[in-house]
Amino acid sequence: MRMLDNCHEAAQSAQKAGRPIVGILCEYTPRELILAAGALPVCLCGGSAETIPAAEKDLPAGLCPLIKSTYGYEVTAANPFLEMASLLVAETTCDGKKKMYELMARRRDLYVLELPQKSDSPQGLALWRGELEKFRDHLRQRFGRPMTDDDLRAAIALMNRERAVRRKLAELMARPEPPLTGRQVLSLKSSISCLEADLAMYDSALAELSAAPGLPGRRVRVLLTGVPVVSGAERVVDLIEQLGGLIVAQDNCTGLKPILEDVDPAAADPLWALAEKYFHLPCSVMTPNTRRLEGLEQLAKTYRPDCVIELIWQGCLTYAVESALVRELVEEKLRLPYLKIETDYSPGDSARLSLRIEALLETAKS
Repeated sequence: MRMLDNCHEAAQSAQKAGRPIVGILCEYTPRELILAAGALPVCLCGGSAETIPAAEKDLPAGLCPLIKSTYGYEVTAANPFLEMASLLVAETTCDGKKKMYELMARRRDLYVLELPQKSDSPQGLALWRGELEKFRDHLRQRFGRPMTDDDLRAAIALMNRERAVRRKLAELMARPEPPLTGRQVLSLKSSISCLEADLAMYDSALAELSAAPGLPGRRVRVLLTGVPVVSGAERVVDLIEQLGGLIVAQDNCTGLKPILEDVDPAAADPLWALAEKYFHLPCSVMTPNTRRLEGLEQLAKTYRPDCVIELIWQGCLTYAVESALVRELVEEKLRLPYLKIETDYSPGDSARLSLRIEALLETAKS
């Protein structure tokens, strides 16, 4: 797949043409607003262990590796997308991110969305809609585009198109014998949304894989839940599949979580429709986060896993605490073997993790 190459080429072309590049740092940021403003939304979450030592000069060693890696790219100027971005968009999710953004804002033009965190609060949803309105107005002023409701509806339709084809690719994993691995599904995710070259590649991959035979050999079907697995941080995914597992569903922000729900492009108030869609994301920062548990039940019915593995980055307190509820659901209601893995980007614990994963997969076979 040439998705990363496509992203580099698109970003360079956009910069030469004077099209703004906007870096995003979380799935709660609606890409539709950035697209409607005529800008290019680029995901900047760090997945490299190499940038972490530089970040730890400012950040505590016990902080989540995703946060440290992202900030490390900032202080080392090692991410070309970050260097091309004229604006970064952040959000008040976990405490670690919020405080890291304060440091990043010393060097970068950074806009922060205030995310309400009571998932069942009508007032919270209304507040979130107001935040998106303020963000829209900021983009209008900054980039000099009126950004009408029709512009927003066109961007919504485009994002719906991308979500739909990514859902169809993911649904291939529900087959008794899927035609690709979970790692390959993960690679079918672009850092930049709605590039025509990538959309064409999604369509081509779907057409080819829909008629492809299943992978040879019996593999243990795994539902992977927990933290996002960003580019460069796929070590645990690789270990699972090298040891005989097959990740048939990825319940995280780099997998199914952000693509399961579309936005109504015909909504009378497109901002409200966007607010509802993004407010529904079942991140562990939300309280109560019942949507995540409900979603896991549905994924288990659709993808029929033999076991569940929960991946948590060290220092990610919200997912670490929520794992008690996930384990209870998996073992007591779904009646499936469960394994919690807490790790970081370093490969130092790979041998120990391999033993634990192998033991889980053997249990799931029996």
